[in-house]
Amino acid sequence: MSDPLDRIAAALERLAPPPPPVPDLGAHPAYVWHRSFLQPARAFAPLPLAELVGIDRQKETLLDNVRRLANGLPAHDVLLWGARGTGKSALSKAAVATVQAEGGAIALIEAQADALDTLPQLFALISASSRAFVIFLDDLGFDAASDGRALRSLLEGGAEARPLNARLFVTSNRRHLIPRDIAEQSSAINPRDSIDDNLALADRFGLSLGFHAIDQDTYVEIVRTYAQDHGLPFDPAEAINWATRRGSRSGRVAWQYVVELAGRNGKQL
Repeated sequence: MSDPLDRIAAALERLAPPPPPVPDLGAHPAYVWHRSFLQPARAFAPLPLAELVGIDRQKETLLDNVRRLANGLPAHDVLLWGARGTGKSALSKAAVATVQAEGGAIALIEAQADALDTLPQLFALISASSRAFVIFLDDLGFDAASDGRALRSLLEGGAEARPLNARLFVTSNRRHLIPRDIAEQSSAINPRDSIDDNLALADRFGLSLGFHAIDQDTYVEIVRTYAQDHGLPFDPAEAINWATRRGSRSGRVAWQYVVELAGRNGKQL
Protein backbone atom coordinates (compact mmCIF):
# COMPACT_ATOMS: atom_id res chain seq x y z
CA MET A 1 0.00 0.00 0.00
CA SER A 2 1.31 3.43 -0.88
CA ASP A 3 2.24 6.04 1.66
CA PRO A 4 -0.86 7.65 3.28
CA LEU A 5 0.56 11.10 2.56
CA ASP A 6 0.82 10.24 -1.13
CA ARG A 7 -2.79 9.09 -1.15
CA ILE A 8 -3.91 12.31 0.57
CA ALA A 9 -1.95 14.43 -1.89
CA ALA A 10 -3.47 12.57 -4.84
CA ALA A 11 -6.97 13.00 -3.42
CA LEU A 12 -6.43 16.73 -2.95
CA GLU A 13 -5.16 17.05 -6.51
CA ARG A 14 -8.32 15.36 -7.80
CA LEU A 15 -10.47 17.78 -5.79
CA ALA A 16 -8.53 20.83 -6.98
CA PRO A 17 -6.74 19.94 -10.21
CA PRO A 18 -4.09 22.35 -11.50
CA PRO A 19 -5.30 24.94 -14.02
CA PRO A 20 -4.85 24.08 -17.69
CA PRO A 21 -1.76 25.48 -19.43
CA VAL A 22 -1.91 29.01 -20.81
CA PRO A 23 -3.12 28.79 -24.43
CA ASP A 24 -1.23 30.37 -27.30
CA LEU A 25 -2.29 34.03 -27.15
CA GLY A 26 -1.74 34.44 -30.87
CA ALA A 27 -3.56 31.36 -32.13
CA HIS A 28 -7.26 31.87 -31.45
CA PRO A 29 -9.79 34.56 -32.42
CA ALA A 30 -11.49 34.54 -29.00
CA TYR A 31 -10.95 33.30 -25.46
CA VAL A 32 -12.96 32.90 -22.26
CA TRP A 33 -11.59 33.97 -18.88
CA HIS A 34 -12.61 31.59 -16.07
CA ARG A 35 -11.48 33.67 -13.09
CA SER A 36 -8.12 31.87 -12.82
CA PHE A 37 -7.35 30.52 -16.28
CA LEU A 38 -7.81 31.38 -19.94
CA GLN A 39 -9.40 29.01 -22.44
CA PRO A 40 -9.89 29.30 -26.20
CA ALA A 41 -13.54 29.90 -27.11
CA ARG A 42 -15.09 26.78 -28.61
CA ALA A 43 -16.86 28.76 -31.32
CA PHE A 44 -16.46 32.38 -32.37
CA ALA A 45 -18.74 33.11 -35.30
CA PRO A 46 -20.16 36.63 -34.99
CA LEU A 47 -22.75 37.94 -37.41
CA PRO A 48 -21.26 39.74 -40.40
CA LEU A 49 -21.08 43.47 -39.78
CA ALA A 50 -23.27 44.14 -42.83
CA GLU A 51 -26.14 42.22 -41.21
CA LEU A 52 -26.32 44.64 -38.30
CA VAL A 53 -28.84 47.14 -39.65
CA GLY A 54 -29.91 50.47 -38.20
CA ILE A 55 -26.76 51.14 -36.14
CA ASP A 56 -24.45 52.56 -38.79
CA ARG A 57 -23.04 55.34 -36.60
CA GLN A 58 -22.26 52.91 -33.79
CA LYS A 59 -20.65 50.48 -36.26
CA GLU A 60 -18.37 53.13 -37.74
CA THR A 61 -17.30 54.48 -34.36
CA LEU A 62 -16.62 51.12 -32.74
CA LEU A 63 -14.85 49.68 -35.77
CA ASP A 64 -12.50 52.67 -35.90
CA ASN A 65 -11.70 52.18 -32.21
CA VAL A 66 -10.98 48.45 -32.65
CA ARG A 67 -8.69 49.19 -35.60
CA ARG A 68 -6.72 51.67 -33.51
CA LEU A 69 -6.32 49.13 -30.73
CA ALA A 70 -5.16 46.44 -33.17
CA ASN A 71 -2.60 48.84 -34.64
CA GLY A 72 -1.13 49.77 -31.27
CA LEU A 73 -2.62 53.27 -31.36
CA PRO A 74 -4.45 55.00 -28.50
CA ALA A 75 -7.94 53.52 -28.16
CA HIS A 76 -10.86 53.91 -25.79
CA ASP A 77 -12.63 51.68 -23.34
CA VAL A 78 -16.23 51.45 -24.55
CA LEU A 79 -19.61 51.39 -22.85
CA LEU A 80 -22.40 50.14 -25.13
CA TRP A 81 -25.72 50.88 -23.45
CA GLY A 82 -29.38 50.82 -24.33
CA ALA A 83 -32.44 48.75 -25.06
CA ARG A 84 -32.16 44.98 -24.90
CA GLY A 85 -31.63 43.08 -28.13
CA THR A 86 -30.48 46.10 -30.14
CA GLY A 87 -27.07 44.76 -31.17
CA LYS A 88 -24.68 45.79 -28.40
CA SER A 89 -23.09 42.36 -27.93
CA ALA A 90 -23.36 41.41 -31.60
CA LEU A 91 -21.58 44.59 -32.69
CA SER A 92 -18.77 44.14 -30.15
CA LYS A 93 -17.98 40.68 -31.50
CA ALA A 94 -18.56 41.58 -35.15
CA ALA A 95 -16.19 44.55 -34.96
CA VAL A 96 -13.39 42.35 -33.60
CA ALA A 97 -14.03 39.68 -36.25
CA THR A 98 -14.00 42.32 -39.00
CA VAL A 99 -10.61 43.68 -37.93
CA GLN A 100 -9.28 40.12 -37.64
CA ALA A 101 -10.38 39.49 -41.24
CA GLU A 102 -8.46 42.63 -42.25
CA GLY A 103 -5.32 41.13 -40.74
CA GLY A 104 -5.44 42.97 -37.43
CA ALA A 105 -3.60 41.38 -34.51
CA ILE A 106 -6.46 41.39 -32.04
CA ALA A 107 -8.63 38.91 -30.14
CA LEU A 108 -11.67 39.03 -27.88
CA ILE A 109 -11.62 37.75 -24.30
CA GLU A 110 -15.01 37.28 -22.69
CA ALA A 111 -15.22 37.54 -18.91
CA GLN A 112 -18.20 37.25 -16.61
CA ALA A 113 -19.37 40.14 -14.45
CA ASP A 114 -18.47 38.27 -11.28
CA ALA A 115 -14.83 37.99 -12.41
CA LEU A 116 -13.99 41.69 -12.05
CA ASP A 117 -11.78 41.05 -9.03
CA THR A 118 -9.66 38.61 -11.06
CA LEU A 119 -9.06 40.86 -14.07
CA PRO A 120 -5.67 42.08 -12.77
CA GLN A 121 -4.55 38.45 -13.02
CA LEU A 122 -5.76 38.35 -16.64
CA PHE A 123 -4.03 41.66 -17.40
CA ALA A 124 -0.73 40.27 -16.10
CA LEU A 125 -1.17 37.25 -18.36
CA ILE A 126 -1.71 39.23 -21.58
CA SER A 127 0.33 42.38 -20.97
CA ALA A 128 3.50 41.05 -22.62
CA SER A 129 1.70 39.80 -25.74
CA SER A 130 2.25 41.61 -29.04
CA ARG A 131 -1.44 41.10 -29.76
CA ALA A 132 -4.23 43.47 -28.71
CA PHE A 133 -7.25 42.29 -26.72
CA VAL A 134 -10.83 43.42 -26.25
CA ILE A 135 -11.95 42.37 -22.76
CA PHE A 136 -15.68 41.84 -23.24
CA LEU A 137 -18.05 42.14 -20.27
CA ASP A 138 -21.63 41.53 -21.30
CA ASP A 139 -24.78 42.79 -19.58
CA LEU A 140 -23.01 44.51 -16.71
CA GLY A 141 -24.81 46.49 -14.02
CA PHE A 142 -24.39 47.42 -10.38
CA ASP A 143 -26.92 47.93 -7.60
CA ALA A 144 -24.98 50.72 -5.92
CA ALA A 145 -22.09 53.05 -6.64
CA SER A 146 -19.83 51.16 -4.23
CA ASP A 147 -20.28 47.96 -6.26
CA GLY A 148 -18.72 49.56 -9.33
CA ARG A 149 -15.57 50.91 -7.73
CA ALA A 150 -13.50 47.85 -8.69
CA LEU A 151 -14.33 48.45 -12.35
CA ARG A 152 -13.63 52.16 -11.97
CA SER A 153 -10.16 51.37 -10.66
CA LEU A 154 -9.49 48.98 -13.54
CA LEU A 155 -10.52 51.56 -16.10
CA GLU A 156 -8.51 54.49 -14.82
CA GLY A 157 -6.57 55.64 -11.84
CA GLY A 158 -6.01 52.31 -10.10
CA ALA A 159 -2.69 50.67 -9.29
CA GLU A 160 -3.62 47.73 -11.53
CA ALA A 161 -5.27 49.44 -14.48
CA ARG A 162 -5.53 47.48 -17.73
CA PRO A 163 -2.40 47.30 -19.92
CA LEU A 164 -1.98 49.32 -23.11
CA ASN A 165 -2.79 46.33 -25.34
CA ALA A 166 -6.20 45.75 -23.71
CA ARG A 167 -9.42 47.75 -23.55
CA LEU A 168 -12.70 46.95 -21.87
CA PHE A 169 -15.90 46.74 -23.90
CA VAL A 170 -18.90 46.69 -21.56
CA THR A 171 -22.55 46.28 -22.49
CA SER A 172 -25.36 47.34 -20.20
CA ASN A 173 -29.05 48.15 -20.33
CA ARG A 174 -28.28 51.15 -18.08
CA ARG A 175 -26.67 54.26 -19.44
CA HIS A 176 -24.73 54.89 -16.24
CA LEU A 177 -24.35 51.22 -15.16
CA ILE A 178 -25.79 52.12 -11.76
CA PRO A 179 -29.54 52.71 -11.19
CA ARG A 180 -30.47 56.26 -10.28
CA ASP A 181 -33.19 57.22 -7.85
CA ILE A 182 -34.72 60.62 -7.14
CA ALA A 183 -34.10 59.87 -3.47
CA GLU A 184 -30.35 60.19 -3.98
CA GLN A 185 -30.83 63.95 -4.32
CA SER A 186 -32.91 64.32 -1.17
CA SER A 187 -31.06 61.98 1.21
CA ALA A 188 -27.47 63.11 0.61
CA ILE A 189 -25.96 66.00 2.54
CA ASN A 190 -24.62 67.29 -0.75
CA PRO A 191 -26.86 65.99 -3.58
CA ARG A 192 -24.31 66.93 -6.23
CA ASP A 193 -21.69 64.66 -4.60
CA SER A 194 -24.07 61.70 -4.65
CA ILE A 195 -24.98 62.20 -8.29
CA ASP A 196 -21.35 62.70 -9.33
CA ASP A 197 -20.33 59.48 -7.57
CA ASN A 198 -22.94 57.49 -9.49
CA LEU A 199 -21.96 59.03 -12.82
CA ALA A 200 -18.21 58.72 -12.27
CA LEU A 201 -18.12 55.09 -13.41
CA ALA A 202 -19.72 55.75 -16.81
CA ASP A 203 -17.45 58.77 -17.25
CA ARG A 204 -14.41 56.47 -17.19
CA PHE A 205 -15.28 55.14 -20.65
CA GLY A 206 -13.81 57.14 -23.51
CA LEU A 207 -16.64 56.01 -25.78
CA SER A 208 -20.28 55.70 -24.76
CA LEU A 209 -22.50 54.35 -27.55
CA GLY A 210 -26.27 54.40 -27.17
CA PHE A 211 -28.57 51.79 -28.72
CA HIS A 212 -32.25 52.66 -28.85
CA ALA A 213 -35.49 50.85 -29.50
CA ILE A 214 -36.12 50.54 -33.24
CA ASP A 215 -39.22 51.43 -35.22
CA GLN A 216 -41.25 48.99 -37.30
CA ASP A 217 -39.65 49.87 -40.63
CA THR A 218 -36.15 49.30 -39.26
CA TYR A 219 -37.22 46.00 -37.72
CA VAL A 220 -38.61 44.77 -41.05
CA GLU A 221 -35.41 45.88 -42.80
CA ILE A 222 -33.33 43.87 -40.34
CA VAL A 223 -35.47 40.79 -41.03
CA ARG A 224 -35.15 41.41 -44.77
CA THR A 225 -31.36 41.61 -44.53
CA TYR A 226 -31.11 38.38 -42.55
CA ALA A 227 -33.55 36.56 -44.81
CA GLN A 228 -31.85 37.64 -48.04
CA ASP A 229 -28.40 36.70 -46.76
CA HIS A 230 -29.63 33.20 -45.99
CA GLY A 231 -31.89 32.74 -49.02
CA LEU A 232 -35.11 32.64 -47.02
CA PRO A 233 -38.51 33.93 -48.14
CA PHE A 234 -40.40 35.99 -45.61
CA ASP A 235 -43.68 37.83 -45.19
CA PRO A 236 -43.30 41.32 -43.64
CA ALA A 237 -46.75 41.07 -42.05
CA GLU A 238 -45.84 37.78 -40.39
CA ALA A 239 -42.53 39.24 -39.21
CA ILE A 240 -44.39 42.15 -37.61
CA ASN A 241 -46.85 39.77 -35.98
CA TRP A 242 -43.94 37.74 -34.62
CA ALA A 243 -42.55 40.86 -32.91
CA THR A 244 -45.97 41.96 -31.68
CA ARG A 245 -46.55 38.63 -29.94
CA ARG A 246 -43.22 39.06 -28.14
CA GLY A 247 -43.90 42.65 -27.17
CA SER A 248 -40.58 43.84 -28.61
CA ARG A 249 -39.00 44.97 -31.87
CA SER A 250 -35.25 44.40 -31.89
CA GLY A 251 -32.45 42.79 -33.82
CA ARG A 252 -32.64 39.83 -31.46
CA VAL A 253 -36.33 39.27 -32.15
CA ALA A 254 -35.64 39.64 -35.89
CA TRP A 255 -32.98 36.93 -35.70
CA GLN A 256 -35.31 34.65 -33.73
CA TYR A 257 -37.89 35.02 -36.50
CA VAL A 258 -35.24 34.13 -39.10
CA VAL A 259 -34.32 31.04 -37.08
CA GLU A 260 -38.00 30.09 -37.22
CA LEU A 261 -38.00 30.63 -41.00
CA ALA A 262 -34.88 28.53 -41.45
CA GLY A 263 -36.28 25.66 -39.41
CA ARG A 264 -39.59 25.86 -41.27
CA ASN A 265 -37.81 25.73 -44.65
CA GLY A 266 -35.34 23.02 -43.66
CA LYS A 267 -32.27 25.24 -44.05
CA GLN A 268 -29.15 25.66 -41.94
CA LEU A 269 -28.02 29.08 -40.76
